[in-house]
Amino acid sequence: MQSIFLLLGLFADAISGSPLQQPLREIQPEASRKLHGRFLHITDFHPDRLYKPGTSIDRSCHRKKGGSGYFGAEGTECDSPLSLIDETFRWIEENLKDDIDFVIWTGDSARHDNDEKLPRTADEILELNTYLSQKWVSIFSQDHAVSSAASQLSVPVIPTFGNNDIMPHNIFNEGPNKWTKRFAEIWNSFIPEDQRHTFVLGGWFTSEVVPGQLAVISLNTMYFFDSNSAVDGCKAKSEPGYEHMEWLRVQLKILRSRNMKAILMGHVPPARSSEKQNWDETCWQKYTLWMHLYRDVVVGTFYGHMNIDHFIIQDSNKVDIDAKVDEKVSINSKADYLESLRSQWSSLPTPPSGIFEELDSGSERYSDVAPAKKGKKEKKKRKFLDKIGGPWAERYSVSLVSPSLVPNFFPSLRVIDYNITDLDFANGADVSSHELYDAISEVDYTELDTSPTLETQKKKKKDKKKKPNFKVPEPPSPTAPPGPAYSNQAFTLLSYTQYYANITRIHEEIAAGEIDEPRLDFEIEYSTNDEVYQMKDLTVRSFFQLAGRIAEEESEADVNSPSADWRQKKKPVNSVWQAFLRRAFVGFENIDDLDD
Repeated sequence: MQSIFLLLGLFADAISGSPLQQPLREIQPEASRKLHGRFLHITDFHPDRLYKPGTSIDRSCHRKKGGSGYFGAEGTECDSPLSLIDETFRWIEENLKDDIDFVIWTGDSARHDNDEKLPRTADEILELNTYLSQKWVSIFSQDHAVSSAASQLSVPVIPTFGNNDIMPHNIFNEGPNKWTKRFAEIWNSFIPEDQRHTFVLGGWFTSEVVPGQLAVISLNTMYFFDSNSAVDGCKAKSEPGYEHMEWLRVQLKILRSRNMKAILMGHVPPARSSEKQNWDETCWQKYTLWMHLYRDVVVGTFYGHMNIDHFIIQDSNKVDIDAKVDEKVSINSKADYLESLRSQWSSLPTPPSGIFEELDSGSERYSDVAPAKKGKKEKKKRKFLDKIGGPWAERYSVSLVSPSLVPNFFPSLRVIDYNITDLDFANGADVSSHELYDAISEVDYTELDTSPTLETQKKKKKDKKKKPNFKVPEPPSPTAPPGPAYSNQAFTLLSYTQYYANITRIHEEIAAGEIDEPRLDFEIEYSTNDEVYQMKDLTVRSFFQLAGRIAEEESEADVNSPSADWRQKKKPVNSVWQAFLRRAFVGFENIDDLDD
């Protein structure tokens, strides 16, 4: 009992912002390194040792003659041959290794269980994850040897569980379990030493990729995943999803108290539309609330799993913790899901003409301190800003979903650029408080007394709305500036470049004898600041604007184009929507077919 009180005292010091005079033990800072302002996001490798070129795609590319290619069977359900994996790591080592600050690796690092004649085994899943882990260590180990010491990696790599990294797939029991224990060993090079106990307990952890300034939080989305029948959401205190959300709340609170920022990553994204719902509703509600109330801390969130390139907008106005969700959304094709997102975005508040141009120009006329100007147009603009949460659109948050390396379409990876202005990695790092995370993780959040006081109980009788059964985070200070997800500042995401490998063309060149030795090269598919997306940064307001352009029946550029043939078509054309569709499928699918 005494140790619990000691931990709670440490916890209170941390969240109140009080400095810790003496950490439990000193953590030596890693060797200083230059920040480049970019990181790699890669997801859904799905390596398959049984893949054989020239076999049937109807047999998982394992047997019988067929059309599977050397680097994979693009556009099919076959998994990735090791040739694709090996060449991808070669390309990363030759082209990205010395230009990125960290790697987020968002799960599904084993093959699917699609072949009834050759079912997966638990040992195979662990071996494939070990194989990929050793690849990362081989690239980023400072002595170029496969080492188990996380401190010897020149670039942090942050992994997470995918729904196919366990057996049976989708089913992840409360931890500690055999998967959290085994993966703690496999990912020993990536999980900070002080976080390993936390990881074994629930499969989640935090890694300070810029010590004292920026942390990446690896979520175990298996406890939020609606398809995981072993758990039941995030409402009951007995559920691991509830504990995970409590842990996340505490981590974000600690980071706020340390004036740090956070990137969140996980495997299954929080998709929620008329066609698709990935998370249990109780988990989505808490997550969206957390993102809104910690909008001063969270830089951005990244996911995989769905294999299609897109983004999701969470609306904090949709949070209703006490709502009962009885309806189940349908699960249809990927194209239908994207169409449902477009429909969702069409209901976003309509911006008055010129409002974003004024905001982008740095105008202060709509700030809280600026005097309100009279006139119908000005009132309309202020009313719009009130609807979206102010000039920075703080009503919303955004989740980015990257396409996969496994060639369901074309193999893909993504490089994200972020703002490193005025950051000094070597001199600005306060890395002495990793122990704090470990101490906090020892606390059993489900046993803490979070019941309301007598005063609040009396008030509760007067309130018609029931109080939630969990601790609600404090919002940012009213005087706090907008966070990096909303206003361009240190750690704000600036743009991303999407890379892909056109293995159809490569396979044609191999068949024609034009290539002596098969080699895989990734090329740029698009960048977010190109002439189509025209995003000046990746702030929430920029995504709000892009979503509005995607949702339009026709884009202004299409209507004004002298060569446009939109008048002859049955439906109006929106080139931004078409580009969004084409990019969602990594340029593989025929857009005309998808539009139909």
